[in-house]
Amino acid sequence: MAKLGKRTRAAREAFAGKENVTVEEAVALIKGNSNVKFDETVEIAMNLGVDPRHADQMVRGVVGLPNGTGKTVRVAVFARGPKAEEAEKAGADIVGAEDLMETVQGGKIDFDRCIATPDMMPIVGRLGKVLGPRNLMPNPKVGTVTMDVEAAVKAAKGGEVQFKAEKGGVVHAGVGKLSFDEAKLVENIRAFVSAVSKAKPTGAKGSYMKKIALSSTMGPGVSVSVDNAVTE
Repeated sequence: MAKLGKRTRAAREAFAGKENVTVEEAVALIKGNSNVKFDETVEIAMNLGVDPRHADQMVRGVVGLPNGTGKTVRVAVFARGPKAEEAEKAGADIVGAEDLMETVQGGKIDFDRCIATPDMMPIVGRLGKVLGPRNLMPNPKVGTVTMDVEAAVKAAKGGEVQFKAEKGGVVHAGVGKLSFDEAKLVENIRAFVSAVSKAKPTGAKGSYMKKIALSSTMGPGVSVSVDNAVTE
C-alpha cells in the first residue's frame, strides 16, 4: 500500500467518524481542512437507485446554480449566418459549421459546452462518437439544441450545470469553488440536489437517492444525510 502524505493523512483523520452529516457541516468540514495552494472545486457525487442502461431509468438534466460555478466555461456553437453572429455577440468562444466539425474530427476539442441550432444537427451528428463520451453532444432535453442561441450561451457562461447518470447510476458534478462563502456553497448544493430529485425517471424503483457525498478536488469525501440535502 502506498504511504500517505502528511496532508492526506491529516485530512482523513479530520473526516474520520463523520458520516451522514448536514450539508452545512460537510461544507464547513471541507473548507476547514483544505491546505492546497489553488482554489479547489467542491464536487458532489450522488449514488442513485437507477440503471441508466434502461431508457426509462436514465437521469439527465440541467440546473442553473444560483451562485455560479466559479469556473470559466468555454462554449462552442454550431450555427450559420445570423445565428452565428448571435452566438458571437452572446460571448461564445468558438463558432462554426463544417469548419468546426473538421476541427473536432481532427481531435481538437477546446471547449466545455457545445450548443447547436437544429439545422446543424446533421453535421453535429457525425461527431457523436467524439462528443458523446465527453458528455458534450448537444441535446434538446438540456437546452443545447436551440434557436435561442443567445440564451443558451449566456446560461452556459453564467453557471449552468448539466448532469447525467453514468454507469452504476452515479451523478457527479462541480458545484462551486472552495473560496465561495459557506452559505453560497450550501445554496448551490441544495439547488443541484433538488434538480436531480425532480429528474427522477418513471422507471426508478425503490429508493431513488441512496447516497450523497461531497469533497474538494484534492480532499477526501464526506457523506451527507440524504434527508437533510433534499429540502422538498
